[in-house]
Amino acid sequence: MLQSFQKWLKYSFHKTETRLILFLTIAVFFIILIVSFTSYQTSKSVLQQELNEPQQQMLQVSMDIIDNHIRESDNIAIKVALNTNVYKFLNSDIQNSYYVVTEIYQLLSTLINSSSTINSIYIYDMKHGSFVSMPYGYSSRKSTFSDSTWLGVADEFGDKKVIVKKRNVQVGEKYNRSEITLFRKIMIQGEFKGIVAINLGYQDLFEPFNSPNMAKLSSARYIIDQKNEMIYSTSTSSSEKIDSKAIVSAVSELNEEHLGDITYQGSQLLVSQNISPLTGWKYVSLVPQDSLLAKSKKVGHVVLSVSILALLLGGVAIFYINNIAFRPIRRMKKLFNIGNRDMDHHDLLHLEALAGELLSDHAQLSQMIRKAKTEASAKFFSDIYHKNITNLKEIREKCSGYFQDSTNQLLKVAIISIDHFYEWSYRFPASDHSLLKFALANIMTEIAESYSHSECIDLGKDKQIIVLRPGEDEILLEKKLKEALQIVKELLDFSISIGISSQKTDFGKLVEAIFEADTALGNRLYSGYGRILKFEEFVEQNSRKITINDHVLDQLSEAIETGDSLRSRNLIDHIIGEIRRSCMSQKKALSIITRTGDRFLRLSRDEDKVKNKERDFFNQLHTMHIDDIAVFLHSQASALIEEVQTIGISKESLLIEKMIDYMEKHIAEPIGITEIVDSIGISVSLASAIFKKEKNETIYGYFTNMRMKRAADLLVNTDEKISDIAIKVGYQHENSFIRAFRKCNNITPGKYREVLKSRKEVM
Repeated sequence: MLQSFQKWLKYSFHKTETRLILFLTIAVFFIILIVSFTSYQTSKSVLQQELNEPQQQMLQVSMDIIDNHIRESDNIAIKVALNTNVYKFLNSDIQNSYYVVTEIYQLLSTLINSSSTINSIYIYDMKHGSFVSMPYGYSSRKSTFSDSTWLGVADEFGDKKVIVKKRNVQVGEKYNRSEITLFRKIMIQGEFKGIVAINLGYQDLFEPFNSPNMAKLSSARYIIDQKNEMIYSTSTSSSEKIDSKAIVSAVSELNEEHLGDITYQGSQLLVSQNISPLTGWKYVSLVPQDSLLAKSKKVGHVVLSVSILALLLGGVAIFYINNIAFRPIRRMKKLFNIGNRDMDHHDLLHLEALAGELLSDHAQLSQMIRKAKTEASAKFFSDIYHKNITNLKEIREKCSGYFQDSTNQLLKVAIISIDHFYEWSYRFPASDHSLLKFALANIMTEIAESYSHSECIDLGKDKQIIVLRPGEDEILLEKKLKEALQIVKELLDFSISIGISSQKTDFGKLVEAIFEADTALGNRLYSGYGRILKFEEFVEQNSRKITINDHVLDQLSEAIETGDSLRSRNLIDHIIGEIRRSCMSQKKALSIITRTGDRFLRLSRDEDKVKNKERDFFNQLHTMHIDDIAVFLHSQASALIEEVQTIGISKESLLIEKMIDYMEKHIAEPIGITEIVDSIGISVSLASAIFKKEKNETIYGYFTNMRMKRAADLLVNTDEKISDIAIKVGYQHENSFIRAFRKCNNITPGKYREVLKSRKEVM
């Protein structure tokens, strides 16, 4: 019997109609269950809001009265701190002046008598360790002062001026009582000189919190400080056995919410709390709500019962309708068989679902393959551009994989660059940069779709790349690219320039094409923004000898340091004019401008944040027109001259310049900090402090970086041995030089030379 039932159950659940009934039944059950739960929670929330409103009002009234008492006490503390006799007491070496102590005592007595909550006032001199207080009078040291256990509060002030806390106040030798003490820091000419301590009567201060009206509204009330420690508590006779620590722990989980509920010993308690803006104390009241929620629970149970009954009726109805609706399907199933076997497990609806799943999986897999191929090709182009891949065989193999249908076709490479990337970076919020680049790539991909082998790929920072498929009509391709320039300007509100390589016969020459496109893009320095720059049209003219050398840059530095604005302007115009007239390559031109920028940064006394912004400018020179560079150099020179004219050149700056000059002249000698400092005639400690303050770097670190930069230049531009280069930058032992170079550049000198020279060969 059991085995037959199991077979019937297994057969039934293989049928689509049975699974449909099961699904609908479960879905309806959970919907009704959620409705039941929601109705209970809604009624509970309404009841809690009704109970919470009077609680909040009474807590607010009590809190305001208590805060006013504390605020008045703080005003009294300020009055004491500003009193002339208190000032004399704290600043005089004669602590027991009868006149001063008498005047302070009378002041404290008057203030205490005028307040209904103040029990006593202490004045503590931190320097001499003495006290003047009411009612204890003058004590020359804490050992003779009966209530001196609170002195550790001085370490708790930090940046705060006032601390309010509960403590046990010593009254005589054997008796103490709980009081609230307000401590105020006394500052004289910026120095922490003393403390005013005002002891407030515990019961007097919290009397509003224990009023009969509050007792009628709640069973228990608490005041909890910012450290979740109990300051004051009160409760009715029915709740005297409540564990205060458990309540404090539960209330702390509410954080800053004004309303919540907690469970204590099986009872539901409504918690209302207000947080004082003055002291940060939590004013909490508890109200039992079991009896109030009993009706809501009963309503919820009735709704749930009705829902279950409706669920059963719905299941019967669904089963009956399903039995009628699927009768034709069951008859059709009998017509489909494989041999003599009935298709018990594969009805028509199951086959339809299976086919849908197969199509969906195929579409999803195809999309994943396309996405992975796009990401891989993007990394491939990025690796080629940044010289991470230089092996031509590897490049050809990957090209044949990514561009199977286009390997032997003609191609051109176009590199798209955002004009004046420095200005663009600060003009648009950083959060929009990725979105704008994504929009740019989409525009270029869509416009060049009919003429491209690949999508537009981001190379980082200002540049993107696309591989074009040149056709017979080159004019139409150029027209499309000009259209892209215009659309980007109109839609994205910034301009771009496009560098295009010459035509290549196959993808084996992809590296050469990328180099040509990047070289063509460099002509933006002279041609301006928003242009299509072709490699064929770029001709380097370097027949004219350039007269820009370190002597010219020294003259420019001297003009700025002496405040000669006319001469500095003429020298900058001379540098820019020489670059413009020579039409030298972008790399050489930017090298000269960067050296000029280094001089400006060395002269600048701005904060690191300003210098970093200036460095960003010089790092983005390749995206700028020479006129914009000239304007920036003029503005920087003017700012430096204004700085010189305003504050002058400090003695420390001149000393640092002399030390740097000495480093540059003796870089090949095995000198140390002692020799460098001796060259300016001051002590090593003073020189180190001045250098660290001005350059935010140690003398040794600065000199080491200077040596490593010189060594890096010799490694790339000469074939000298590493041991010879080590001697030229002041290292007598090759191993010491290798350790210093690797520490500075995270690479050994030999590996550095190999990587940089291989990149130059590719270029």
